Amino acid sequence: MQSFRTELENPVVDKEIVDLARKIALFREGKIHEEKFRSLRLARGVYGQRQQGVQMVRIKLPYGRLTFKQWGRIADISDEYSTGNLHLTTRQDIQIHFVSLDRTPELWAKLAEDDITLREACGNTVRNVTASPTAGIDPAEPFDVTPYADATFRYFLRNPICQEMGRKFKISFSSSDDDTALSYIHDLGFIPKIADGQRGFKVLVGGGLGAQPMLAQIFHEFLPENLLIPTVEAVLRVFDRHGERNSRHKARMKFLLAKIGFEEFKKLVEAEWKALKNKEVVVRSEERGVSRDEITLAPHSSLLTPDYSTWLSTNTFAQKQPGYHGVYVRVLLGNISSATSRSLIESLRGYVADDVRVTVNQGLLLRYVPTQNLPYVYDVLDRHGLAEPGANSINHITACPGTDTCNLAISDSTAISVQLEKVMRDEFPDLIFNNAMQIKISGCMNACGQHSMAHIGFHGSSLKAPDKRVLPALQVLLGGGTLGDGAGRISDKVIKIPSKRGPEALRWLLRDYDANALEGEYFNDYYDRQGEKYFYALLKPLTDLTNLEATDFQDWGQEVQFQTEIGVGECASVIIDLVATLLYEAEEKWEWAHEALREKRYADSIYHSYSVFVSAAKALLLDKNVNASTQHGVIREFDKHFVETDEFRFDEGRSFSEQTLQINQNEPSEAFAERFLTEAADFARAAKAWREEALVVR
Repeated sequence: MQSFRTELENPVVDKEIVDLARKIALFREGKIHEEKFRSLRLARGVYGQRQQGVQMVRIKLPYGRLTFKQWGRIADISDEYSTGNLHLTTRQDIQIHFVSLDRTPELWAKLAEDDITLREACGNTVRNVTASPTAGIDPAEPFDVTPYADATFRYFLRNPICQEMGRKFKISFSSSDDDTALSYIHDLGFIPKIADGQRGFKVLVGGGLGAQPMLAQIFHEFLPENLLIPTVEAVLRVFDRHGERNSRHKARMKFLLAKIGFEEFKKLVEAEWKALKNKEVVVRSEERGVSRDEITLAPHSSLLTPDYSTWLSTNTFAQKQPGYHGVYVRVLLGNISSATSRSLIESLRGYVADDVRVTVNQGLLLRYVPTQNLPYVYDVLDRHGLAEPGANSINHITACPGTDTCNLAISDSTAISVQLEKVMRDEFPDLIFNNAMQIKISGCMNACGQHSMAHIGFHGSSLKAPDKRVLPALQVLLGGGTLGDGAGRISDKVIKIPSKRGPEALRWLLRDYDANALEGEYFNDYYDRQGEKYFYALLKPLTDLTNLEATDFQDWGQEVQFQTEIGVGECASVIIDLVATLLYEAEEKWEWAHEALREKRYADSIYHSYSVFVSAAKALLLDKNVNASTQHGVIREFDKHFVETDEFRFDEGRSFSEQTLQINQNEPSEAFAERFLTEAADFARAAKAWREEALVVR
């Protein structure tokens, strides 16, 4: 089981990798319930695929940053454990597919040697903290948000307050008011501001896409920088305690805000302040540039070909640092092979900064490219088939993996993207200069491809023909987009068409816009002027199902007849709460609380102790067939069914609510941590005894 083990510099990482291997073994032996194990592996970046018996492994890259050494390591890992493909995601991660579950600890151990983690890349955790890939080099930025994104990532990695929430939680940092990190669709989004010479952030809360997209609300117009991390912690504590846990479709932050109201939410956040580990966190924010000595200058070149000139105008920009450029790299569908990766690393190392960023549209950004090196970089990219112009244009489509690997996908999202890009390349070549429109595609309504905030969006679906056969379909959405400074638009669902008519739909939309838009009129302005019904009527002929052909019943890239094969999604699974499992969890969390106390991590110990109370109480409630959907509900129902009936009593006549919610009534001191741990242990033992007695009686 531990033959892979290496002595890592970080003993915490070493321990949790070995623990994963141990729990895989216990799962194989039938000693860990499948649903409990699913939650565990998801929080370690291991995600079940559409294909049985293999896993997708998500590699967590905070704000999308990669060194060349890390990039090379991931390429080697993909060759050894996967298929030799690296998939860049819209959350600036890298995914590899078709991995054996039993080899994931070994894989993780090798990644950890280069400070790469899988921890909390999936599951009901704080997911990858994203940021504008241009952060630090953006001419429009008030200051570099990279240190703040990094500090946030590190502060909440393995943090007890966000290990087992009701759903996932997403955080983004935009570099400027252009909001290129899309704050308005995140649970928490931050936009840098300077007020009276002080750094701070505009804070957005409660945004999200999925089947029910919602725009974020303004939480703070200006939050001083030292209050950033404490505010995130307070919000997470509220989300953990009050967020839905039974219905995954109602468990995101946006639904909590809708349920309790914005003003009540703000009160709850404020009430958590006393219990915070740190009332302020100072982030070292000095900006580090790249010196000329770190980068080799390529020989002068007078490359002036039309292709080079087009690439230069669409894929590069002048950094705020004089003499340097950022270079965007289009990566088709976000897929780049390990062989191509290694060749690029070899050719680019030393000629650009050792700081490559994965972008939110599944591409790459090379940073600190000296102006003199641009022809050399172009030549390298061109030799690798990666010099396609229009990196941020409508021609660069964002698409999730869809039915290639995902359990939730309904119809194809990748092969259709290739066809749509072909339409634009062949018939609308000037669109490579249009950065004001975006096309995004998802394999289902859950919006991993971000279709619901695109100017033109599609998501996978299905239709039933007159003869009752099922055919793949696309839902067409129009009118979404980023407005800037935390504002955005959610697109309208306009019409559903057979998938094979997707290229024709795009062709009609672009021709109509080209023919009828006013001079300089943006697409969304044109959409608003014409109205949703106009576009419904425009595309309505494509919905005619009386003239279907045999190929309409085959999805893009397939030769077999289409059928829906939707599995169980794991992107934010909810644990099936079994009594024995929850009591076991209570014991495990007590051990974590004890360890944290021994290491003088008092706030962490207190939160683990609180979790002991909740897990044990939930177990006993389930034994009485009482199912509470939030931690707050568990506390309330335990009082009703156990304290008020005198089955459980607490010191000084406390209610269970008073007992557990000491957590936000006390400073995180050593004395309180010790007392709270003792009380949690007593309660866990009493709960276990009650359960054993109940089983005997039965």
